[in-house]
Amino acid sequence: MSEIVNTYTHKVIDRAPVIDVEVEFDGGVMITETNSSGIIIFANRKFRETTGYTRDEIVGSPHNINRHPDMPRGVFKGLWQTIKDGKIWHGYVKNRRKDGKFYWVLMFIKPKYDAEGKSCGYIAARKVASKEAIKEMEDYYKALKDDIHIDHKFFACNELI
Repeated sequence: MSEIVNTYTHKVIDRAPVIDVEVEFDGGVMITETNSSGIIIFANRKFRETTGYTRDEIVGSPHNINRHPDMPRGVFKGLWQTIKDGKIWHGYVKNRRKDGKFYWVLMFIKPKYDAEGKSCGYIAARKVASKEAIKEMEDYYKALKDDIHIDHKFFACNELI
């Protein structure tokens, strides 16, 4: 995984190597907002507590700071296509914490607009993912690890489930 640099502080963000230990997301809602380039401009306390990043580390960092290497590239290709088209995206995502451990979430992302109606960034909310969906997605991700096109009922959708 490439180096992550905070665009505000220009500091490299330290992350531990990937550790195959799951930390269950204990509920609530994790919220982040990004600018139109995908740089985090807001992260709520639940997001910071779950990921292990401080406010100074996370605000100004790219949205992919917690991307887990098990996630197929096609998930994010579909995500970006959907939200850039002004639609809501949802899907199951395996994320990496700062300490290298992982957690699963059901994520919803929608564009946000300025007073003139121009897209100015994105808002993402994450909630607890069901065990059944996680198992299905783990198997699906393993099968499609290097696939950049993903067509699955949990992805590239503009409707909330």
